[in-house]
Amino acid sequence: MAPREITVTAWLALLLAGVLEVVWALSLKATDGLTRFWPLMMTLSTIILSFGLFTFSLKAVPFGTAYAVWAGIGAAGSMIAGMVMFGESVDAFRIACLTLIIGGMIGLKLAS
Repeated sequence: MAPREITVTAWLALLLAGVLEVVWALSLKATDGLTRFWPLMMTLSTIILSFGLFTFSLKAVPFGTAYAVWAGIGAAGSMIAGMVMFGESVDAFRIACLTLIIGGMIGLKLAS
């Protein structure tokens, strides 16, 4: 693969790793305190996949940037999922904070 292709692939892997972080957080909630087998299996498998893709992304994305984007996608995605799926509050302050997280991730992508 050419260096540009590796970089694009690494960023796509990082994006998918972040999405899987949201999936494992949601499936963790579904385990009901780690007492439900299949949601627990989903949690463990998506954690492994997320870490694997995150690790792959480190081949081309700087560590600090990769970690901030990965964690940011997980945090922002989990926050949005909580609002949509669980009726968590949607107020101006939470939306402003969410916007800052997303803006920070975009800024890090542009800076690297």
